[in-house]
Amino acid sequence: MKTNDTHPLFTPCKLGDLELRNRVVMAPMTRSRATAAHVPTELMVTYYAQRASAGLLITEGTAPSPNGTGYARIPGLYSEEHVRAWRRVTEAVHRQGGRIFVQFMHTGRVSHPLNMPAGARILAPSAVELSGTMWTDAQGAQPYPVPAAMTEADIRQAIGEFGDAAARAVEAGFDGVELHGANGYLLDQFLNTAANRRIDSWGGAVANRLRFAVEVAARVVSGIGAARVGLRLSPYGAFNDMSPDPAMDQLYEHLADALNALGLAYIHIVDHSAMGAPPVKPEIKQALRSHFKGAVILSGGYDLARAGNDLAAGKGDLVAFGRPFIANPDLPRRLQAGLALATPDANTFYTPGEKGYTDYTPAGSAD
Repeated sequence: MKTNDTHPLFTPCKLGDLELRNRVVMAPMTRSRATAAHVPTELMVTYYAQRASAGLLITEGTAPSPNGTGYARIPGLYSEEHVRAWRRVTEAVHRQGGRIFVQFMHTGRVSHPLNMPAGARILAPSAVELSGTMWTDAQGAQPYPVPAAMTEADIRQAIGEFGDAAARAVEAGFDGVELHGANGYLLDQFLNTAANRRIDSWGGAVANRLRFAVEVAARVVSGIGAARVGLRLSPYGAFNDMSPDPAMDQLYEHLADALNALGLAYIHIVDHSAMGAPPVKPEIKQALRSHFKGAVILSGGYDLARAGNDLAAGKGDLVAFGRPFIANPDLPRRLQAGLALATPDANTFYTPGEKGYTDYTPAGSAD
């Protein structure tokens, strides 16, 4: 049987103050298996424990506040009930020797009231609605509402909510926090002129547009320490109606400098060109790498060969895999041993229940 024991993906590394047993990261993936009240379930305990052989697990997008809960059945971390439920997940992962960060995803305008707790509000940098529809369990696909443009008080409240959620993450046993600044969610909405039409100190100029992401990161760092914090970015991403502007390269270079000054553990660069999105220019990836001195997690359509090449070339320090982890809970072993990968069932990516979630089995010794 072919093995890849000397492949750089399977060497240990340090991330912040954590020792990771390999450089394989499970990318954050929404799976919609929480309860209707956004509480993690026992199925989720099993799911994450099954995949704990990764050097680092990053959870699905998790709402830091009721206002950030955009999708049906995504988990939250804004109540004591959430803390207790997530603690079962982290304890199960740690029993397997794994490490796990929670990804905080405030969805901003990517939301619908039918998916949100009572009293929650759909907020965004500007009152610019998203095109298309969102799934709701109550009434099926529904058009996106027009969000409320955030006031200064709303912005300050949201920053505080991220800080409060980070404290709960530590209480729940997470090894750290990833802030979702990609894919058109709230942090990205402030960065991108497609969603941010403000003319005050939170919009317009590059320094103003990156301010929200930096202040959120700073608030979280002040609460739990920089070594426990990472940020996910998607320059040139088109998901959720994002679009580039002439200052985009400059914005991300300045953002990398600001994150570097905070001492963040890592930045996580999203490139969904393998799924049909516009490619991220190599120049901007290199700029992020050169401006940020912490670890860089690469993601987007990687296989073993490409991961090895990019790690050896110094383009990043770890590589995140998404969909391959869905059907291959023992993905690091399969990759290292040269075993065939199972194919996930796309029809069960977001459906309730164990089918297509916890019923994929590890590879047998005869594979």
